Amino acid sequence: MFKWAQQTLANVAGTQEPIYGPTAVRSVAEEAKTVPYTELTRDDLKWAAMDSTCVETQTFYFMTDAGNLAFVQVIYSNVAGIRTTCQFNAKVFSFDKSKPQLWSTTQLSNTEFSEDKTAFYATDCAVELSEDGTTYTIKSMVDQQAIVNLTVKRIAPGFQAGKTGKTLFGTDLENPWGTMRHAFWPRCTAEGAIMTKEGPIDFKGKCFFSHALQGMKPHHAAAKWTFCDFQGPTYSAILMQYITPPSYGSTVVNVGVIAKDGEILFGGCEGDAVHVKTLADVDNEWPAPTDIKFNWSGKTKDGKAVTAVLEGPLGDYLDRIDVMAEVPGFVKKFVAGAVGTKPYIYQYAQKKMSLNLKIGDEEITEEGYLFGYLFSW
Repeated sequence: MFKWAQQTLANVAGTQEPIYGPTAVRSVAEEAKTVPYTELTRDDLKWAAMDSTCVETQTFYFMTDAGNLAFVQVIYSNVAGIRTTCQFNAKVFSFDKSKPQLWSTTQLSNTEFSEDKTAFYATDCAVELSEDGTTYTIKSMVDQQAIVNLTVKRIAPGFQAGKTGKTLFGTDLENPWGTMRHAFWPRCTAEGAIMTKEGPIDFKGKCFFSHALQGMKPHHAAAKWTFCDFQGPTYSAILMQYITPPSYGSTVVNVGVIAKDGEILFGGCEGDAVHVKTLADVDNEWPAPTDIKFNWSGKTKDGKAVTAVLEGPLGDYLDRIDVMAEVPGFVKKFVAGAVGTKPYIYQYAQKKMSLNLKIGDEEITEEGYLFGYLFSW
């Protein structure tokens, strides 16, 4: 194989990584064995803005009182310390397959951070954290088709698994060459609007916020993802599962939390996501799940055992995103044929799904709104 083709393949799919094995990854679950989770402070929400290869995101997922579903997102991306780009994305989902999704993605210019790294700025765009660390404001006029003016206020504490929220990668884990970190606001209220060419969309309702850092090539850190954001009248349930590539032993990492107004009920790394039933996508043969099951387990602060289950049919996906859409066709075909890579993101939602909780001897069932996505390289 030509060296340029090897490098292209490595850049896209990470296939040149040696097999380091599971000893070259330290899951955040190791921290969570002694400290299941930590409540976030304002300092925990600072941008890392690394000078080396990374992808860092702040994403706000909205479920409105009117039943709309959307997210807005800032992406900071650095390639080998050579090129840094920042992007603002906004998406409003359509549950009617005959209507297009509202999708806006814009490369930002003149980007900078506040002195304390808690706020992000660019021309016609700002994402700011309040002084008391409880509220974000998101404003963007970078795309006149989706003018964003939103406010998100947390109504439960912020969360990270373990002490730091970090999974570490490297053959010397005291000096890791890569990291993965997630910090969440699992339960928030939202207000404001996105102005579209059809008029304003009111975003009064619930929100989930995620600050994620992949401090290495993203495709080297995780090969598969499954994500759940459940928002009910009383409870919010979040689960992020990722599986490392074989180079790191196909290690499974689960990060989950269940919260209600004013408190985290429990959280940590005890849980999983199960694709109960799958069906091959007719276009690409990817085994897209039709039925899903999310499990959480842990203990409350007062020591009560807690379990939670969310399961059922997903229905048809809302959207399928070809991650390699911008990659030249011959590279895409080569990667898929040579290593079986099928990099698509499937996004799902169910407006009525039941979360079954057991807190000590008490059993609770609550119906709510599920948004989820599934992704595999």
